[in-house]
Amino acid sequence: MTTEKRKQLKDAYRDRHPEMGVLYFRCTPTGETFLMCATDIPAKFNRLRFQLADGLCPNKHLQQLWKEHGEAAFETGTAKALKYDDPSADYSEDLELLMELCLLDDPTAQRLWK
Repeated sequence: MTTEKRKQLKDAYRDRHPEMGVLYFRCTPTGETFLMCATDIPAKFNRLRFQLADGLCPNKHLQQLWKEHGEAAFETGTAKALKYDDPSADYSEDLELLMELCLLDDPTAQRLWK
């Protein structure tokens, strides 16, 4: 790989706009919903699925539901997406506000991390 091509790839990665927002894991049999903020939603989904599959999820209740019902019993998705302009800026406060809005919209939902 040439130096110029490598530089272009690095710049493209830095300038990408990953999807930010609040994601959810919903256990269909029990109706329980777990919400989580993410600065890169697809990456966070992959990480959490891997943790659940290997029994390494820090949320023990979610891990137990996953073990009892299996991956097929869970519905996942993006509850709300955050629109933003600058990918290098810190949007943690905006994500937290978005999380609060999602919790107000669904009073039965709970945070994945406390």
